Amino acid sequence: MYTGNKMTSNKDKTTAIVIGAGMRGIGYAYFQNCKPKEFKVIAAADPKEYQRREVQNLCDIPDDMVFQDWREIAGRDKFADCVIICTQDQQHKDPAIAFAKKGYHILLEKPMATTEEDCREIVRVCNENNVFLTVCHVLRYTPWVKKIKELIDRGAIGDVVNIQHLEPVGYWHFAHSYVRGNWHKENESSPSLLAKCCHDIDLLCHWMGDKKCQRVSSFGHLSHFNKQNKPKNAASRCLDCPKDVQRQCPYSAVKIYIENGVKSFNRGWPVAVLTSEPPDIENITEALRTGPYGRCVYDMDNDVMSQQVVNMQFSGGATASMSMIGFTESVCCREVNVFGTKGEIRYRDGRSEILQVDFVSGRRYHHELESEHSGPLSGHGGGDYCLMEHFLHAIHHEDFSGIQTGAEETLASHLVVFAAEKARKESRVVTINEDMSFS
Repeated sequence: MYTGNKMTSNKDKTTAIVIGAGMRGIGYAYFQNCKPKEFKVIAAADPKEYQRREVQNLCDIPDDMVFQDWREIAGRDKFADCVIICTQDQQHKDPAIAFAKKGYHILLEKPMATTEEDCREIVRVCNENNVFLTVCHVLRYTPWVKKIKELIDRGAIGDVVNIQHLEPVGYWHFAHSYVRGNWHKENESSPSLLAKCCHDIDLLCHWMGDKKCQRVSSFGHLSHFNKQNKPKNAASRCLDCPKDVQRQCPYSAVKIYIENGVKSFNRGWPVAVLTSEPPDIENITEALRTGPYGRCVYDMDNDVMSQQVVNMQFSGGATASMSMIGFTESVCCREVNVFGTKGEIRYRDGRSEILQVDFVSGRRYHHELESEHSGPLSGHGGGDYCLMEHFLHAIHHEDFSGIQTGAEETLASHLVVFAAEKARKESRVVTINEDMSFS
């Protein structure tokens, strides 16, 4: 556990290093523009020059503090208060351990790491070196998640007996990230359950409070995205596909990135991922002609689950189920039903209120949610901004009581994900023991 590690910056401004300057890294770096008197990114590292330059220009970092390899920074004496690690999933462990040993507080993008062993090692090294680890489970900081937690904790629905949770990934989002994108192969990134839904498993554990997950089962399948489902006459690249085939394909890269992308004035995610330059029709077309995002979804080598269910039993008998589905119109608009002995809670992400049903009075209460943060850090319903605000306050004041996603709690929810994957692959129920081992 963290017990104290004095800041190296002056008392007015917290300093940070960004490792991995992709969409997530530059998003957190933008927090400097929100709190310029309190927060400053003073160094960055990324193997891609255009990403290094983007965060450099955003944060006005001098040339000699921008690096291709994070190891160049880790080799120096500590010179900042914290490090923000947003590398690819399988590249989380090494920088996290290296910077923990240097005494940096760490903000680590989820998932913590891609194996149970690596997650445990990160936590151990952080504890041994007396640094505080915060994992980016940003959903915990959103108004709807906090309100559901508040209602449960004050006994508004009695004792929780079951939670049903749905994560609708979105048909084109799944194709973008998990068929064509960085997370399409487990051995190159992580299982889709870990990459996409460690958020969601974490929420179930969070809402259950003192109840600990004890038994897990899981079933999943990779549906549709294989050569057997490739339409007749379809080409290997969407740009070369016959127009009649293209019109009938919901996963056409031309539709996703050109028609619904740059031609519709969307130059942010997911379009911005395709090119190192500001997206336009010319460079997006070239990316589709030569890169992975222009390939037919039925010709890829993807192997991660397109849908998966996880069933959990907690101490005291409470149960929960989480469903991840790649084939949905809704994109990440989670749906939650919490069933208690004296009432229910119902919510769908994106709505402005939470419904509480009271069995005792027979009344239905509509709880209005506080406004979400807007602007460039409005991702995940404002959770991105709120996480950074809590992280900055924690480091600046050396008070980590407001951080909900610290090392031990995050490790516990990650272990449930690993147990679920073990259960799925071995077709059995996995027990999580009191010492956090599996049987």
